[in-house]
Amino acid sequence: MADEKDRLGDKLHQSEKALEDQWARQQDAELMAKMRQKSAAAVHCPKCNKPLVETMFGSIQTFACPNKHGAWLEESALSRLAKD
Repeated sequence: MADEKDRLGDKLHQSEKALEDQWARQQDAELMAKMRQKSAAAVHCPKCNKPLVETMFGSIQTFACPNKHGAWLEESALSRLAKD
């Protein structure tokens, strides 16, 4: 009987831990999304200092100068572009 109680307690503890982990992952994802938005908004063209505009080139995200001084992409996007 005591062994069954221990197993039930372990299951409850594991369930609580799983819920805490799920909550933490969700919080991390929200923080990362906010950080990405801030970093994208904070990037300016080195030539004219205007904020870069986010554009999509197919499925690849780029950041372009509104005055056509250039475009920038993340390393992972560049790797995908090079493969295509």
